[in-house]
Amino acid sequence: MMIHELTPKVGRYRNRKRLGRGISAGQGKTAGRGTKGAGSRSGHSTKVAREGGQTPIFRRFPKRGFSNVNFTTRYAVVNIKALDARFEDGAFIDADILAKAGLIPDASMPLKVLGTGETKKKFQITAAAYSKTAGEKITKAGGSAKLVPASVTEEPAKA
Repeated sequence: MMIHELTPKVGRYRNRKRLGRGISAGQGKTAGRGTKGAGSRSGHSTKVAREGGQTPIFRRFPKRGFSNVNFTTRYAVVNIKALDARFEDGAFIDADILAKAGLIPDASMPLKVLGTGETKKKFQITAAAYSKTAGEKITKAGGSAKLVPASVTEEPAKA
């Protein structure tokens, strides 16, 4: 028999170190921080990297080259299981309806339907993109998966 087979709690929980509670507690006086330097001071954190009053390094370096990150299409995604749980059989679904239902943040982003989950309902879905499995599951259930270009689902052009 091994120690991990005795009980699920063996080795999982350990009492925390009670710092600064006197010399007999084992972590008294400096409480494990050492004697001098920023690490021994209150308010010091290793998580926050600051540069003092100087210009940060990312602003000092020149910006060169090209990145596609500004031109990627970001989708509002929804899974089939969420549609199956929220909508009735034969429902018409698009980005506006999903935004009102609270399944996507807003209707300005193009909609993409993903294939996680199962459905037997016949949905009529209008979206900018479908995953391969999502399109198959919707048509297999007897619904329709209509494609709308991503630019059409975004904000309309002002005249």
